[in-house]
Amino acid sequence: MINTIIFDFGDVLINLDKNASLNALKKLGLPGWSKELDDINIQFEKGKITEVQFMIEMKKMIPNASIDEIRTAWNSVLLDFPLERLEFLQKLSHKYRLFLLSNTDEIHVAKFEHKVGHTFAREFYQCFERIYFSFEIGWRKPEPEAFNYIVKKHELSMKRTLFIDDKKENTDIAASLGMHVWNLQVGEEDVTDLFMQKEIPV
Repeated sequence: MINTIIFDFGDVLINLDKNASLNALKKLGLPGWSKELDDINIQFEKGKITEVQFMIEMKKMIPNASIDEIRTAWNSVLLDFPLERLEFLQKLSHKYRLFLLSNTDEIHVAKFEHKVGHTFAREFYQCFERIYFSFEIGWRKPEPEAFNYIVKKHELSMKRTLFIDDKKENTDIAASLGMHVWNLQVGEEDVTDLFMQKEIPV
């Protein structure tokens, strides 16, 4: 039986508009998503560059946009966090060890906390034994090291751990490591449907 659940954050717990940031940046003058931008994003998500360095690089690509405009556009990916998901996590936390593993950066985390408010953010964070943001640990999914970091640190049993993520490449890696997985289909399923997943021994 499962005794530990590791959650993804975006589109599993908080809703996202994954096209919003790029569309907003294009309106500011960005030609399009490029390998250079992808590399900068990955470095930022892995904590290899600071917010200031990230903004300097973004400003080079969109010279006519202000820092505030770039930050607002970057944060437009974040939508709402349904209360029922928080309440679901709070109930789960009494029965399971819960962890969060998210590919994200410090700008998005700060925006999330501001968007939902101090009380909501505190109650959310209290659901988890530990929260792992990629920019803090230096690894991001689907790198196996991101999963192994948590497993070793908390002495988790792979066969008693469930990993929930909306990206198949992430759940595939977790499954290859021996975890139970749920590749949640955004728009068709909700994380609160967990106990309807008959193939998962929860």
